[in-house]
Amino acid sequence: MAKRNSFNRSTGKKTSFTFPLLHAKVANAVNDRIIVVWVSRKTTQEPNNTHSTSVVGKFTCDNGACSNKIWTSGNVALQIQGYPGGGYNAVVYNQRCRVCNRLGIFSLDEVTYVDRIAYRLDKWAGVAMERRVYEKKATPPHKKELCEGCKKGCCRAGFGNLNLY
Repeated sequence: MAKRNSFNRSTGKKTSFTFPLLHAKVANAVNDRIIVVWVSRKTTQEPNNTHSTSVVGKFTCDNGACSNKIWTSGNVALQIQGYPGGGYNAVVYNQRCRVCNRLGIFSLDEVTYVDRIAYRLDKWAGVAMERRVYEKKATPPHKKELCEGCKKGCCRAGFGNLNLY
């Protein structure tokens, strides 16, 4: 039976988010192969690996005067950082409304988040795995000026590389 996508709604309007409460799901996804530890984004330790990819998310514009209420994106920037000893963290970047330019209220698709992170952690740990192939969907062009990941230089769609894994 296929997993149903669940969305974890962010609180507040920020340019980026971390989801440490989803670490248990990530750890469970790789637990038969490796042991991983969540590392705070505020760490002073330098990462030994960094990978930019994307996840799926929904956004809501809370500007009552704006005509663009809800949008979805399969190109929500995600940056994963690996640390010695199996540590990692992941930062998801917000997007702005194309009509009023306000930061969206973000809802994360947990399934793609866990999948992307688990795959990358396995790769970094040297676990032999086949490269995943996904059918590309026709989507509107990525707008760098609305993507907080592009502004930080962390968005693969922003620099033309849409290879998700």
